[in-house]
Amino acid sequence: MSTEKQSPIEGIKIKSDGLRGTLKESITLDNHTGNVRPDDEALVKFHGMYVQDDRDRREERAQKKLDKLYSFMIRLRIPGGIIDADKWLAIHETSEEYGTGILKITTRQTIQLHGILKHELRPTLQSFDKAKLDSIAACGDVNRNVIVSSHPLVSPIHQSIHAYADKLSKHLLPKTQAYYEIFVDNEKIYERETEKDDLYEDRYLPRKFKIAIAIPPTNDVDVFANDLGLIAIIENDKLIGFNVAIGGGLSTTHGNPNTYSRLASEIGFVDSEEKVLKLAYEVLTIQRDYGNRGDRKLARLKYTVDKLTVDGFKAELEKRIGFKLEPSKAYQFTERSDNYYWHQVHNGSWYYTLFVENGAVKPNQKAFLHELALLRINNFIFTANQNLLLGEISSENKQIVENLLQKHQINDDISELRKNSMACVALPTCPLALAEAQRYLPELVTKIEPLLAKHNLQNDDITIRMTGCPNGCGRSYVSEIGFVGTAAGQYNLMLGGDRYGVRLNKIYKEKLYENEILEELDLVFDNYIKERIPYETLGDYTNRKYFTAN
Repeated sequence: MSTEKQSPIEGIKIKSDGLRGTLKESITLDNHTGNVRPDDEALVKFHGMYVQDDRDRREERAQKKLDKLYSFMIRLRIPGGIIDADKWLAIHETSEEYGTGILKITTRQTIQLHGILKHELRPTLQSFDKAKLDSIAACGDVNRNVIVSSHPLVSPIHQSIHAYADKLSKHLLPKTQAYYEIFVDNEKIYERETEKDDLYEDRYLPRKFKIAIAIPPTNDVDVFANDLGLIAIIENDKLIGFNVAIGGGLSTTHGNPNTYSRLASEIGFVDSEEKVLKLAYEVLTIQRDYGNRGDRKLARLKYTVDKLTVDGFKAELEKRIGFKLEPSKAYQFTERSDNYYWHQVHNGSWYYTLFVENGAVKPNQKAFLHELALLRINNFIFTANQNLLLGEISSENKQIVENLLQKHQINDDISELRKNSMACVALPTCPLALAEAQRYLPELVTKIEPLLAKHNLQNDDITIRMTGCPNGCGRSYVSEIGFVGTAAGQYNLMLGGDRYGVRLNKIYKEKLYENEILEELDLVFDNYIKERIPYETLGDYTNRKYFTAN
């Protein structure tokens, strides 16, 4: 068991009275600040919120001797990312009434609202509750939103596999009712005895925990970037079970060599729902018991796996679950991008994938989606690539959707590079951001596109991703071209990742400004065209050329 000196947050969790702390007082009594009390800043995350401030206005407010412009980000828990039209309408209307009005699709198949003021927290969450939406465990040291391959085109039995996201989410939810007590009903729901939590106890996990379910041949969820990855194995159009991978995670810390990105290690195969749920539960208990509680930078499952060794972790897991894992089954990933535009799936219904650049829903897109939701002729599916899939559209209603797309001037003419771009929020709201990401990557892509055209690469399916800090929320470490912010306007350029998310990239050049980035990419593209071998992707070429050639 872990014997490290515990970090201060561990004490906050233990004495929090089931994640309650003094949140009620912070929200209802402390009117002198837009923030919550220091200990409550850690606890509010477990309820799906982060305290943020507008960093663009820090200097201006400091000069006026004003407090930071605090607000909250609220992230919903939507396992697998599917909601119906009524829930979309609730999200739309809530965003119009509270916060900035901007909807942000995350890389974990959910949506978050920014700019919620403290006095708006309860009415915002109450509005979501009426629509049967919540933000429980969307952040914090618990299992977070479970993601799964989004497009039904991938398999005729997609629906039955997709259902595992909700099953796992419910199975691994914290037992505390503090969320409802503090933010929704303002009263106790159950007697405290019913809150006994055998999974999380009063310590919860040492750090956040992420689960992804991939359905080969697509790896749109980047399954190996997760603490626990489940890879669906299908034979004769029947789900026979899942390969299990443990210990993935991308976040690092600049200047700290003890931190690193790691892809999950496959350890075997399980063949039933009962075994999947039992296995997931016990992976969390191992992390609960053995994870590093002294240094949060070294607290993810990947470090626990490496400390115990993969074989040691597997042995402890088999001891706890009471059965042996079978050998992994064969599969292959051949795609990772979303299937854009119109596709008819196995049951005859139509799906349309709407490109949402870096997950930030534009005003014309928001207006289109609102008008569409009012018709109640489709569902809405968030993808792990930050896009939005409009699903279950009948052939009779397809033209209606087409007409609305034209009415709201939804543009389908988007470059392949832009379709495969991804960025985290970064500035101005993320307190960890060292550089821009969401606001800057579209501009950078516009400047890279002519370079691709110059080298006749504009139709290549190249993945490009950017994060404003080394935490990797935009999954830049598993892209062919990755950018990791180091300072304002400055990035590490990462190359050598593969196209399907099964190999990490590496630092090619450090601390580059835009003009240097463009010069380096121009040279890389030129070398790629001249030196690539047949069917070699950019990521495979740069890995061979710059990292393994010697």
